[in-house]
Amino acid sequence: MKSTLLIILLAGLILSACGGAPSATPLPAATPTAGEPAATQAATQPAGQPAGPVTFKIVPGESRASYEVGETFLNQDNRFNLAIGVTSAVNGEIYADLANPPASTLGEISIDISQFTSDSSRRDNAIRGDWLESSRFPMAVFKPTGIESLPVSYVEGQEYAFRVTGDLTVKETTLPVTFDVTAALRGDTLTGKATTTILLSQFGVGPISILSVLKTEDEAKITLEFVARP
Repeated sequence: MKSTLLIILLAGLILSACGGAPSATPLPAATPTAGEPAATQAATQPAGQPAGPVTFKIVPGESRASYEVGETFLNQDNRFNLAIGVTSAVNGEIYADLANPPASTLGEISIDISQFTSDSSRRDNAIRGDWLESSRFPMAVFKPTGIESLPVSYVEGQEYAFRVTGDLTVKETTLPVTFDVTAALRGDTLTGKATTTILLSQFGVGPISILSVLKTEDEAKITLEFVARP
C-alpha cells in the first residue's frame, strides 16, 4: 500500500513539472449561415481569385471593334454585299466587383475608327475622307451610364448576359445607345462581346450613296469583342 501511494505521488509531481493537466479542447468556431456574405463568397469565389473590386484593362491587340453595313452595287445588277470593317485600336477599363457583381461599373471605351480596315481600300479611304471623316474625327467614344441584369454572384468560366446603356459619340454627334453584352471571367482574363445597332443617318455619316454606283443601308451593326486583364 505504501509503495502504491508513493507511485501516485511521484506521478503527480511528474505531471506538475510537465505543465499540469491537459488543456481543454477548444470550442469549435461558429459556422456562417447560408445567408451571410462570407458563405456566399465561399460558394462562388474561386480559390486564389482576388475579392472585391478589380480593374480590368482592355488589351488593344487582342480586342477588336467592327461595323457591318449592307451595300448594294447599282452598277453590278444591284449586287448585295455586307461590308465589314475591323480595328483592334480599342481602349477602356472595366471595374469588376468580384464579391458583389451588381456593384461593377465600366469606364469610358474609346475606338480609333480611323483604323477601320475592310476588304476594299477604296471603301476605307472614302469612309475616312468623306463619310465617317475619321481622318478628322478619329475617336469614337462610348461613356456608360448604367448596367442592367448583372448576376448577384458569379461562377468562374460561366458566361453571363447583361445590358449596358450609355452615350456614343461619333464625329460631333452624341446619342444614347444600348449594348447587349455577354462576358465570362476565366482566371485573370475577362472576355466578352458587346453588340448594338445604330442608324448612320442619326450620326450624320450616311446612308452612303454614290450616284449610279453604290448605296448602303442606313442600319449598321457595331460589335466590340474584348479581352481584358488586371
